[in-house]
Amino acid sequence: MIHTRSNPALFETNLPWKLRARGKVRDIYEIDEEHLLVVTTDRLSAFDHVLPTPIPDRGRVLAGLSHFWLGRLKGIIGHHLADEARLQSLLAGLPEDERRALQGRTELVRAAKVFPVECVVRGYLAGSGWAEYQKSASVCGVPLPKGLTQSEKLPEPIFTPATKATSGHDENISLAKMADIIGPEAAETLRSISLQIYRMEAEFAEARGVLIADTKFEFGIVVDDQIVLVDEVLTPDSSRFWPAERYAPGRDQESLDKQIVRNYLLKIGWNREPPVPPLPPEIVAQTRDAYLTVYQRLTQQELSV
Repeated sequence: MIHTRSNPALFETNLPWKLRARGKVRDIYEIDEEHLLVVTTDRLSAFDHVLPTPIPDRGRVLAGLSHFWLGRLKGIIGHHLADEARLQSLLAGLPEDERRALQGRTELVRAAKVFPVECVVRGYLAGSGWAEYQKSASVCGVPLPKGLTQSEKLPEPIFTPATKATSGHDENISLAKMADIIGPEAAETLRSISLQIYRMEAEFAEARGVLIADTKFEFGIVVDDQIVLVDEVLTPDSSRFWPAERYAPGRDQESLDKQIVRNYLLKIGWNREPPVPPLPPEIVAQTRDAYLTVYQRLTQQELSV
């Protein structure tokens, strides 16, 4: 599927609120003690570096898909999204061109105390998991049956937490180590919820032509001591998505996520050190097409651009 019409890419924002953080993808502003304004830009990072070339409409896909999943999950777990009417009231005071650029990619969220762990669930043997399995017949210390092939579906999804690194790579840890960091009760709660969400939504996605090979969730605690989902949920940045109709175990799979960019950077031999190379137009178009395709398959709607 080829998608042609796009808006100008949004690389960076400068809004009239206090900037708390400018991350690899998101610009975060402080609204008051309990609320943050989060703008998902079109920046893209790979190998821990922000690329100089944005992908048009990428931020809208990430924000739109997160909203879609959070709506489906509202009966299972809460989320950090705040009142939509207040968000629109805040944006109403901005110039029209800024409002247009922020449309579909901006969220007002409740400030949360975020658990310092990534809750990773793997349903297929891919990426670093496949590399580790070849050496030890395990993934992140979780033993698996011998004889599995690359990209094969696991007998059961596995939970493989990681620390949240402020720079560089996250570090895989055991469930016991996770319990040491956040407490055994919280660790078991997050493990159970993560697996429940993955099982339910992986089945839903497969019925719509998308395999979720693996994904990561982040959780936090809001003012009423409620555990909620935070950050992005089941997006092409936080997940490994494959088109179901082209799936065949025993090899690399076609990607519907930013693996397209990683593969290009590997192909050109970039040493993963600055300066970060720009992306050619064909890679930008291919990546944008993948993001919009997975959005349309999962939501059964066109992205409003």
